Amino acid sequence: MSTPGHLVWRLSMKWRVAVDRALAPMGLTHAQYVFLSSLSGLERAGANPSQRELADHTGLEALYVSKLARALDADGLVERTRDPADTRTIRLRLTGKGREVVEPAIATVAGLLDRLLAPLGGRGGERTAALARELTVLLDTPLEP
Repeated sequence: MSTPGHLVWRLSMKWRVAVDRALAPMGLTHAQYVFLSSLSGLERAGANPSQRELADHTGLEALYVSKLARALDADGLVERTRDPADTRTIRLRLTGKGREVVEPAIATVAGLLDRLLAPLGGRGGERTAALARELTVLLDTPLEP
């Protein structure tokens, strides 16, 4: 019998591999997708996030977000600008090209999520909602002393 930690790790790996494979034809990795889709969602909510804010939102390490931002900027998918109020802060914005890339990627990942959650009754199912609540409790539990 597997432990809950092992099952979480296996599910995480299964998800990451599935997303990587589905997005490969679009030229995106799972990490790039998380960056771009999260930035898209924050922009739709009216935010103009900094690299640090995006790192906090995604759970990715700040240095990794910085590296992804530079690469995605070089690819023309995001624009990085210094905050005039604090030049140490770099603000992020999707470019038109970035939006063109991320919108179909979001739809592709949504289809994967539908397939993953189908055995629990789909995205709107009570079992899915219960799982989301339990996972949120675990994510909010500090592991460092």
